[in-house]
Amino acid sequence: MRSSFAAICAMVLLVQPALAQVPVVPTYVDETASSGITTSYDGEWFFMVGGGVASFDCNDDGFADIALPGGTALAQLYVNRSSKGGSLTFQPQVSGLELDSVGGFYPADIDSDGITDLLVLRVGENEVMRGLGACMFERANEAWGFDGGDAWSAAAALTFERGASWPTIAIGNYIDREEEISPWGSCTDNWLHRPGATGQFAPPLPLTPSFCALSMLFTDWDKSGTPSLRVSNDREYYEGGQEQMWRILPGEAPKLLTPAEGWKVLRIWGMGIASTDLDRDGYPEYFLTSMADNKLQTLAAPTGPAPKADYKDVAFAKGVTAHRPYFGDDLRPSTAWHAQFEDVNNDGLADLFVAKGNVEKMPDFAMHDPNNLLLQAPDGTFVESGETAGIANNGISRGGALADFNMDGLLDLVVVNRNASAQVWRNTSSMAGKWIGLAVKKPAPNVDAIGGWIEVTHDGVTSRRELTVGGGHAGGQLGWVHFGLAAADKATIKVTWPDGTQSDFGDLAAGSFYRLERDKPAEAVTLRD
Repeated sequence: MRSSFAAICAMVLLVQPALAQVPVVPTYVDETASSGITTSYDGEWFFMVGGGVASFDCNDDGFADIALPGGTALAQLYVNRSSKGGSLTFQPQVSGLELDSVGGFYPADIDSDGITDLLVLRVGENEVMRGLGACMFERANEAWGFDGGDAWSAAAALTFERGASWPTIAIGNYIDREEEISPWGSCTDNWLHRPGATGQFAPPLPLTPSFCALSMLFTDWDKSGTPSLRVSNDREYYEGGQEQMWRILPGEAPKLLTPAEGWKVLRIWGMGIASTDLDRDGYPEYFLTSMADNKLQTLAAPTGPAPKADYKDVAFAKGVTAHRPYFGDDLRPSTAWHAQFEDVNNDGLADLFVAKGNVEKMPDFAMHDPNNLLLQAPDGTFVESGETAGIANNGISRGGALADFNMDGLLDLVVVNRNASAQVWRNTSSMAGKWIGLAVKKPAPNVDAIGGWIEVTHDGVTSRRELTVGGGHAGGQLGWVHFGLAAADKATIKVTWPDGTQSDFGDLAAGSFYRLERDKPAEAVTLRD
């Protein structure tokens, strides 16, 4: 009997560590029908890509509002009317964003007046829409000297170069829509809109060569203090192209990173970019969505003051290839679009959402292609949990946004679908960990500190987030930055500002939202019930 008991104890000790590696699966409830959101991303050829989501606060009430593109239909702004911790409720509002041929939006305070503006990606002329407050917008192309062109734009990113009072905006363009595109069309040049000599924007600078970009991100990949422009390209329409990284130095012409600097040729059907510091070494990792073969890149040798741009793929080792549907009988390869790292169960580890959907009845790829929710385990691997969590969608998805829409410390989800209504899921988890929400602000210019970093330390570990505008697929988020804290009651917060200086905000209590403003103490924010 004693030996049997000892054997059982030994088995328990062996099993217990394995059980500890299983992350808590969040619970999501589909609230689309009651949410008030009805916008569909409609259209065929010119709208097979795009379909992003902009999540941002347009009326300064602390709750994230949503802008959705309509493709051939009109775009729509939805004002968030949710109560704190309650069901997700949005109200359509006439805002000035009722534009046609829109593929996506990126929110940013372009003129640094404290009101969020929107960069609008279109099939045709792109527009910058100045925020007027109270969720109203007006066209500002002429006032700001912004040349919207007449291309098919599908990607964008924004940064503030050192010493500049206006941002630098990169626009990713797709196939030349004026050319015969069968079987292969040519790719329109991407554009770099830099500040002019007298302020606002100079004429756009072509980024040549360009290879049909579908996602772009300004990111300080080497911690040099100067973000470079990462570009993910669709290999369907180029010959000899590859993924790109442009070095953008103030006052200098953009330069592509070369093999001598460590950059390796990588050819994928690049759709979206997600970034975060997964391994806590201070350098961001990059998840690149594609058709069948998603990548997770990390620096091969992140050492020294100037590491080379030599990346290795660890997607298979981490369990995030997400290369085919994880349930159902359609096991053809997947097609991935928007991707985003966020901590959806508040255990202090970044998880990964991926939107999926066939391009246009492509027979070699899955038609029933559920979205992924990959939860990170303590050993750094990921576990597929989309079906169990309740967000597995067999629609044709494109863009998405994980954000805390009802301000209860749990990240909710909105997803754009082609030729069908966008969907909304509320996170109703009861076993999630503790959390903290942070909004970073500084004096003009660059009031949202784009290019800075947030560091959150608890239980002896530090999580880092780079503040960016770009990435994803055709849409992005601006506002509260969410960190899960597991069981910690407080966390130590630091901000590295875009100029490299640091602010230490000390220990802040879990379960609250804080405004972090340069040269001021952290301010706890009270939100409506």
